[in-house]
Amino acid sequence: MRREPLLRWLPFAVMLIVAVIDLLAGPALGYLPLLALGPAFASLRCGVRGALLVGLIAIGLCAVLAAYDRVLGHRQNNLLLLSLAGVTLASALASAVRQQRERELADVRTVAEVAQKVLLRPVPRWAGPIRVAVSYISAAAEARIGGDLYEVVTSPLGVRILVGDVQGKGLEAVETAAAVLGAFREAAYDEPDLEGVIARLQTSLDRVLSGERFVTAVLAELSDTRISLMSCGHPLPLAIGADGDVRFVDFPEPAPPLGIRDLYDVKPQAREVAFAPGDQMLFYTDGVIEARDRDGRFYPLQDRAFLLTGKGAEQALEDLRADLVRHVGGPVADDAAMLLIRHR
Repeated sequence: MRREPLLRWLPFAVMLIVAVIDLLAGPALGYLPLLALGPAFASLRCGVRGALLVGLIAIGLCAVLAAYDRVLGHRQNNLLLLSLAGVTLASALASAVRQQRERELADVRTVAEVAQKVLLRPVPRWAGPIRVAVSYISAAAEARIGGDLYEVVTSPLGVRILVGDVQGKGLEAVETAAAVLGAFREAAYDEPDLEGVIARLQTSLDRVLSGERFVTAVLAELSDTRISLMSCGHPLPLAIGADGDVRFVDFPEPAPPLGIRDLYDVKPQAREVAFAPGDQMLFYTDGVIEARDRDGRFYPLQDRAFLLTGKGAEQALEDLRADLVRHVGGPVADDAAMLLIRHR
């Protein structure tokens, strides 16, 4: 990062500026107390040894300038030298604490990256007759992990896809996402239909969810020219036809999210649509369509579907991701996951 070299040299630059000003001002005006800025700034970037070195330079420079100002040995100057020594020790201590926190943060990030790879492992680029591309934008870059989830499983029964969003954030959301993904990866191999897969997901969530927490999800099963979809309270998939037709895939009846026990008797209805060579379908989480610009306008996903045509799947999805970030004009407020499938 560009700011790191600046922070590294900032203490020396500040002390040099103070020394020049003091020399130009002459003995009449004393700027020596400003030398304490050097060791103070050193705690921002330097290690313990660096902070001590900057402090010693500040003390030595103060003694030289004090001799020039004809105040060396005076009571006030002696107190100033003691103050510089105290600031130096405080800077070294702050540097030690900062380095410890940086090591702890690095350890946490490493664990988070491993957990993210376990939960959201790379999806296959090719799955049966489709090309797959994935994009994930985390609202908390420090954590690098969130409640959005996706998976593509090639089973003896066909290619099955899951895209979901766990209500809430933090460790509870991660635990719930892990339960959903684990149940889906097993159920996708041996359940004869998507209804059975959803039932397995419900059973798994019964063990981990508490209160009013829930998970929205959309599931898909592909054949050569058809795709069967089931949605549990999730945003509608966006279908992009080879002929340029763009539409959201609606469902016969709205179904509740997974995990709401009072509505378990309301079953999601399957929707089957054509999926021929050249067709595409985009699955996404609500962080995409609920992303707002600075004027409060939502991201116009359907109007931006043209970005997904005329190029490779990964590049197309990367262009859409970049356009979403430009629309927001800053960090996204919520995690945003997108999974694009393209019939080859």
